Amino acid sequence: MDRATIAEDPAPHGGVPFRTVLASVLGLWLCYFLLSTIRAHLMDFGFAEETLWRRALACGLGVAITLALWLVLRLFDHRPLPVKIVAALLLSLPVSVALAQSNRLVFQSLEERVFTREAERRGFTINKVPSGDLLVDIPAMPALPELPAPPASPGAGPPALPVPPAAPLPPIAGAGQTITLPAGTLRGDPWHYLVEVVFSRYFMMLAWCALYLALLTGVAARAAERRESAYRRAARAAELKSLRYQVNPHFLFNTLNSLSALVLTGRTSDAERMIGTMSTFYRHSLADDPTGDVPLRQELELQRLYLDIEAVRFPHRLRTRYELPAELEGVCVPGMILQPLVENSILHALAPTVQPVTITIAARAEGDRLLVEVSDDGPGRSEDGGAGSAPAHRGFGIGLANVRDRLAARFGTAAQVTSGPRPGGGYCTRLDLPLRGQDMGD
Repeated sequence: MDRATIAEDPAPHGGVPFRTVLASVLGLWLCYFLLSTIRAHLMDFGFAEETLWRRALACGLGVAITLALWLVLRLFDHRPLPVKIVAALLLSLPVSVALAQSNRLVFQSLEERVFTREAERRGFTINKVPSGDLLVDIPAMPALPELPAPPASPGAGPPALPVPPAAPLPPIAGAGQTITLPAGTLRGDPWHYLVEVVFSRYFMMLAWCALYLALLTGVAARAAERRESAYRRAARAAELKSLRYQVNPHFLFNTLNSLSALVLTGRTSDAERMIGTMSTFYRHSLADDPTGDVPLRQELELQRLYLDIEAVRFPHRLRTRYELPAELEGVCVPGMILQPLVENSILHALAPTVQPVTITIAARAEGDRLLVEVSDDGPGRSEDGGAGSAPAHRGFGIGLANVRDRLAARFGTAAQVTSGPRPGGGYCTRLDLPLRGQDMGD
């Protein structure tokens, strides 16, 4: 059974958990690895196995560099959103340069082989001299096509390292010949490479930063919800305590009046017995958590003690009856929730008359609902509240209002209180509660 307790706010907001960040980074680079592998397969770069592990290495370096970006970006977690956005825009640029350079280093040694393979597929013969330059043997043909530029990099990056377009090889007719390609030609223009690759990585990092900021906003929203829930629980616990503490002084006022009457009339033995029963009653009632629930069996025992106290005042007129099925003894209800109702029966049904009055406390289950009734067969009151009605108007005193407020604070709209005259005479108040917290083992 849930209990209303005063709870402290959980640990202060510390940002997105590392496990979530790691999952987002791995997901980003895994997706990129799969897409670039499919692209390499469709474009037939060749060297499938070698490019695969190089691509995996490049993506692994990408994971490490992205996590480094997170370590810096998380320093802005508690800053306003515009500051976070500016930080993401600025930090992503150097990170993109690092990603581009790492990709270049991983695939640089493979680019010459990819170029050689592509040239040989078109009928050229490639030889490398000790200086690092490439000798391209051009076979004799009627009209020689242009020498193919180095293909797109088979790595995790976009097309890279083209032959500078300013010096294309013109078609050659006649006998075969050999031309020399300097080694630097294959490396291409580094600035051109940076412009293409860095910008693609830059927008990739911005996309991840946007995801991170969304996760951060979600964490902050959940923390705010937890704080609001803790405040609501604390407020409800305070309300329940206040309402519960209203019961004890009210009951004490009534019992002390009864004790005074016994002393004044010389019934000292009855007064002594009432004091002993009061001591037992308060020992049990004050030991419980004022905001907690108790088994229905325990609640009825407290009311039995109270009625025993009142029986000292009305030894010949007060009769009691308890109807509690064994299977409902462990069902939990708010502590002392029946006390004001039983007091009402004493005050409005028993005290005004000289006839015997039976007070009945009965419980039964209907589906998933618990129905608890406190009723009496006293004189009751007329429907119009005129002659013959009880001296005090039921339902407008502290007793019934306290019960309504406590149930509303504890269960909200899931509990109802109804009260009114009984058809055969007397009065009945019914509590309709959720059936919860059964302890069938007791």
